[in-house]
Amino acid sequence: MNSNFLSAGNVTNVLARSAFIGIIAVGMTFVITAGGLDLSVGSMAAFIAGLMILVMNLALPSMGVGLPVMLLGIATALVAGLVAGWINGILITTMRIEAFIVTLGTMGIYRSLVTWLADGGTLSLDFGLRTALQPLYYSGILGISWPIIVFAIVAIIGEVVMRMTAFGRYCAAIGSNDQVARYSSVNVNRMRLYTYVGLGLLVGIATIMYVPRLGSASSATGVLWELEAIAAVIIGGTVLKGGFGRVWGTVIGVLILSLIGNILNLTDAVSPYLNGAIQGVIIVLAVILQRESKAGD
Repeated sequence: MNSNFLSAGNVTNVLARSAFIGIIAVGMTFVITAGGLDLSVGSMAAFIAGLMILVMNLALPSMGVGLPVMLLGIATALVAGLVAGWINGILITTMRIEAFIVTLGTMGIYRSLVTWLADGGTLSLDFGLRTALQPLYYSGILGISWPIIVFAIVAIIGEVVMRMTAFGRYCAAIGSNDQVARYSSVNVNRMRLYTYVGLGLLVGIATIMYVPRLGSASSATGVLWELEAIAAVIIGGTVLKGGFGRVWGTVIGVLILSLIGNILNLTDAVSPYLNGAIQGVIIVLAVILQRESKAGD
C-alpha cells in the first residue's frame, strides 16, 4: 500500500531504531528465562542517558571535544548500567524481594532522577559533542549502521551463551525449578544476579547507541521500552514464567514489533498512537498461546 515500506532507507531505519530495544531484549531473555522480570529498563536507559550527557558536558571545558571525552561518556554509561543492574539483582537475590516490586520501584526512582537532573526539562548534549558522537548512530560499515551491527553481535553472543554454555543451561534450570537447581549445586542467587547485571550492561550499550541519535535525554526518554522488550521476548517463544528461552526468537520478536510500529506510521488505517495498545494485545495473546500449547503437550 505504501511504496516507501520496502525501500532501502525505510528498512535500514526500522532496523536501526529497533536495535535499541533489541539489545535490551537479548538481556531480558536471560532474566525471564531464569524466572525474573525487569520493569525498569526504560527508566534506567533514560537515567543513564542523562548521566552520560551530564558527565560529558561537565568534562568538556577541561577535556575538549575529542576521543577522551567520548570514551568518558561511554565508560559512564557502561558503569552506570552495571551498577543499576547490580542494585536490582542484589535487592532481588539477597534481600529476597519480588522482582516485580523491586523493578517497579527502581523504574520510578530512575525516572525521577533523570527528571531531577534535567530540572524538569531536557538534558542536551553540547553541539560539538553531539556532532562528534553522531557517527556512532549514523555511520557504519558497508552501509550498515553501528546500532544494527552491535545488535547483531549482541544477538549472536546471546544465542551462543544461551545454547552452548553452562550459564544458559543454568538460567533455564533456575527458571524451571529453582529448588531442583539448588539441589544440583547451582548457585541460584549468583546466576540470577548475573542476569540482572548483564541486562544492566546491555541497557548501557543501547543507551550509548541511542544518545547520538537525538543528543538529549528527558523524563520521556525510554518510555515503554520495558513493554517492547518484554513483548519481543514473549513473542519470540521465551516462557514468561521461566524455564525456556531463545535469543533468536527474541530477535524475530523485535523485528515484528518494529515492523508493526512502522506500518502504523505509514498507513492511515490505524492511528500510530495505538502502537502501545497493539503491543499489549500481542503480549496477552502470546501468553495465551503459550498456555494452550503447554496444555496440549
